[in-house]
Order: sequence, then structure tokens, then C-alpha cells
Amino acid sequence: MKRNAKVAVVMGGSSAEREISIQTGSGVMRALQTLGYEAQSLDYDRRFFDAIRDLAPDVVFNALHGPGGEDGHVQALLDFLGIPYTGSGVEACALSMDKHLTKKLLAAEGLPTAAWDLFDLSGGTLPLLPGSLDLPLVIKPRFEGSALGVAIVKTHEQWTSAMIHAAKNYSQILAEEFVDGREFTVGILGEEALPVVEILPNRDEFYTFEAKYAPGGSTHVTPARIDDDLSARLQMLALSTHRLLGLRDCSRTDFIVTKEGRPYILEINALPGLTPTSNLPDAAASIGITYEALVDRLIGYAVARGDVRDVA
Repeated sequence: MKRNAKVAVVMGGSSAEREISIQTGSGVMRALQTLGYEAQSLDYDRRFFDAIRDLAPDVVFNALHGPGGEDGHVQALLDFLGIPYTGSGVEACALSMDKHLTKKLLAAEGLPTAAWDLFDLSGGTLPLLPGSLDLPLVIKPRFEGSALGVAIVKTHEQWTSAMIHAAKNYSQILAEEFVDGREFTVGILGEEALPVVEILPNRDEFYTFEAKYAPGGSTHVTPARIDDDLSARLQMLALSTHRLLGLRDCSRTDFIVTKEGRPYILEINALPGLTPTSNLPDAAASIGITYEALVDRLIGYAVARGDVRDVA
């Protein structure tokens, strides 16, 4: 690894996941300093373009989360400047952030995902409960991460309330068939599927934003206590999804598995968090990859891909 490379860690931004991004970026900064890299953090704000040109890093570690950082925007800017960066490229990020298009691709490829419908909330008229789907349903914003805006709807009254609330913040939402079961996640590092992690929310009905990031909000069982066949199937599905969307370096695919053992793909994260409560570092650590080694490996992928080009 070229540890003499100058690294810019991009974090923060203006999405609802700003504070989570800062947690990831702060952890990455500590790891890079421990590893001996020359590293500096930058906020993804209006001054970012000038700041990144002035700094002229050899490589960018993308620690952003949510819109702006995971949807292809910052990737397009860095491509324009010719600066290598960690994580997936423009097209893959844009696609994976779009839950509707992702599910259409999954369905077209025969990969298991729950039935769903898409609703436009921008016209001022709240949609009726879809006749094609039965309650309960899971409501999800089309473009969002970290379970923000997600709700489980069990009654007609809850549907109306959920639509009113969603319309205040989002123009499009998905209504997805609710699948009852155990929740798992599988990280991909390079082209290797990491051990399966089972997610057990400790206080909430499902893996909410608070369950993801609040201390004690959830328990991660790593590796998951499941049989080898199911473990291999989930890893295969995660790797197939990673490749289908054109992702690179790392990703994480979330699943629900029914009591009959049937897996459903919930969603795909093109830029998994590296916070103290994140799943990817737990999965990597279970096979002996420390947090610092994980960060070093991600930097290595970007350096190799970009061969440490100069900023224009």
C-alpha cells in the first residue's frame, strides 16, 4: 500500500445522515493516522470544490452517507477532477440509491425481493391504499438511507397517517409487502462475501435509524447462528446483487429470512457505515480484519484503480 499517499477524508454533507457520516469519517481519520497516512478531513459543503482542488489529495476516502455522498454526486465531481476515491462509481451509486430501480433490476434477474408499488406524492393528492398489495406494508422513501422515513403500516388509518407524514419530506415513496422473519446483512469486501451478521433490534419493532446508531439499539450476532446452506445462499445473493449493480470495493445487502427459510433482499448499501455500531467492521473483524486493516484495504483499492493521479 502506498502509505505516503495524501488522503482527503470527505465527511459531513447536508443529508439527514450528516452526524453518522461524521462518525464514520472520524473513525477513518483515526485509522489513517494510526496507519501513517497523511490525512485531512473535508466537509462536503459549498466550499468543497475549491477546498479539494487546493488540497490536491492523491486519493479521497468517501465517508459520506445519504443523498449527495452515496447517489453519484460527489463521485461525478471527483471523476471530473481526476481524483481516485473509495467506493463505487457514479452509475452504481445512483442506481443503488434508487430503491425502485434497484428492485426492478432484482426482479428482472430473478433475485428475491418483496412485491412493491411506487407512489408519487408531489401532486398534492394522497394515494389510496394499493389494491395490489395487502396490509401490513412497509413504507420507504425512494431515495434515502439508514431506514430514514421507513414505517410499518398495519391499518387503513396508519396508511393515511403515513402518507401525510411522508408527503412533508419526500416526493416519492415505495409501499412494500411486509415480510415477517429474521433480519440479516452481508457485507462484500473486494469480491469476497464476509460472514453473515444477524441483526436483533433491542428496543424497536424493526432496524430503525435509532436501532442502527444509538448505543445499545441493536445486537449484531457475528457470524449469524444459521446453518451453512442458508449462510452460503445469503452470501451468494449479496455477491450477485453487488455485481448486478456494478458496485465495487465494498457494499452491504440486507435481508429478511422467513421462518420457512426463504430470503428476501431488502435493500443495498453502496457505502456501508464505519461507525462504532456499523455491521461491516463487525463482519470484517470476525475473520481477523481489524478496523485499520479494513480502511487500509479500501484505500488500496482506490489507489490501485487510480494509480495516484494528479489533480487537474
